[in-house]
Amino acid sequence: MRIVAGEWAGQDLVSPGKRVRATAEAVRDRWCAFIQEYMHEARIVDLFAGSGALGLEALSRGAASADFIEDAPVALHALKANVASQRFKTLRPGQAPTARVKAARIFKKDVIPFVRSLDAGAYDIAFADPPYGSAKLDLVVQAWKETRFARILGVEHTSEHEVPGGGKRLDFGDVRVTIYGLTENRRKRRADGGKADDRSTMERR
Repeated sequence: MRIVAGEWAGQDLVSPGKRVRATAEAVRDRWCAFIQEYMHEARIVDLFAGSGALGLEALSRGAASADFIEDAPVALHALKANVASQRFKTLRPGQAPTARVKAARIFKKDVIPFVRSLDAGAYDIAFADPPYGSAKLDLVVQAWKETRFARILGVEHTSEHEVPGGGKRLDFGDVRVTIYGLTENRRKRRADGGKADDRSTMERR
């Protein structure tokens, strides 16, 4: 396992072992590339983080911060090792993370209560890659539709797992990534003249 692109491209990642399915590099690469225009200084949440590969990939590609949500002991060891390997600097009180001075946190929590506790706009991009066939995927999408805790939500699942419509689909054989929120965000960017969001004026949590 390795980070595919960006500042940390080529860096190896600790694998959580065969009991935890990691997002394939090809899937992770295309997924992140597809939403690259929203990545700069974004606040990321990596749900069902596993090794943390998705969140770290986003940080490598320009995101400012990532929160990793995982409660499986078999995955936490690898997750902690991968986050620690980046040697994130301690931010000063009141200092906001940026693309140059990044921040990362690990939360040992069940994903569903976590997302249900979030306010709208808590994050810019949310990744969710639960075990294939898990009903928790549907609960995450439902929670996002009820409270837009991230501007963009991407979920990985099998192509046979039906999820609500309205998202952009990226297909990888039997695997699919569905990304929600792109239409609204692209419409907003066109209304703003195609300019990227001014990250300095956005609320940071």
